[in-house]
Amino acid sequence: MVLHSPAFEADSGTPSLGGTSLRTPVTISSVGGERSFRRRLLELGLLPGTVVEIIRVAPLGDPLEISLRGSRLSIRREEAAQVRIKPVQTA
Repeated sequence: MVLHSPAFEADSGTPSLGGTSLRTPVTISSVGGERSFRRRLLELGLLPGTVVEIIRVAPLGDPLEISLRGSRLSIRREEAAQVRIKPVQTA
């Protein structure tokens, strides 16, 4: 049984990685969720300031394959919804 606390729910007003279009580069602004969950994503390289993009989506919509820092990994859509993003800023 999974319990959801309002403090750990995804903020619907801020865009998340789970709602990003394919092949659209975005910058991670924050990672939400429970402490152990955040630690896992941070260890995988999903750090604030990192540019990521969704490469592929599985046929049933879950998981998502993302590209970051020269590597690719797959995360569930629920996990991606906890990653807050902002548009890539060009210099």
